Amino acid sequence: MDSKLIAPSVLAADFANLQRDVEMINESEADWFHIDIMDGVFVPNISFGMPVLRDIVKHAKKTIDVHLMIVEPDRYIKTFADLGSDILTVHYEACTHLHRTLQAIKAEGMKAGVAINPHTNVSLLEDTIKDIDLVCVMSVNPGFGGQSFIENTYKKVKQLKEIITKNNASTRIEIDGGVTDKNAKKLIDAGADVLVAGSFVFKSDDPKQTIRNLKNSIL
Repeated sequence: MDSKLIAPSVLAADFANLQRDVEMINESEADWFHIDIMDGVFVPNISFGMPVLRDIVKHAKKTIDVHLMIVEPDRYIKTFADLGSDILTVHYEACTHLHRTLQAIKAEGMKAGVAINPHTNVSLLEDTIKDIDLVCVMSVNPGFGGQSFIENTYKKVKQLKEIITKNNASTRIEIDGGVTDKNAKKLIDAGADVLVAGSFVFKSDDPKQTIRNLKNSIL
């Protein structure tokens, strides 16, 4: 639980060269693959669905961290388990019966994650924190890559860490959106465990070196 992880976001990869970018992540010092599934309803964008995830999993050699930005995620829990997801994260704002959803995810053999939008208060997770393996704190508004980091995230991470500690939970904190080498260390110091990096990695001249630099900055 002490290790700090980097999870490149495949949403920012070159979809015309997806296998190449997946293999780059395999060969890099990254720890997880972060996969954003968007439906154009819960968020205004559409990313990719089951066939693309199936092909990513075929080549990926690291943990598959799937982030569902969709309405009615319960309908697809078994599907994403069958596709090879190791972690399945649903949005708090999309789940009417969050506890039931978390149990359903775990019943399929996956780790259960909950994502919260920038406007959602972390205190709303206190009643279920011991059932959550990963909280994904959105540090941008979900739906598009390349957005600017929201500064209030540091405060939210500290508050969430206090809730986890107070409840003796083993929940990891993941940050998704606007992560760069300028804020990575500060996020880890605030209590984060996993940093998702998309545009910062894939738009760099040397993505593998950028991942290495991020990893080194949080050790």
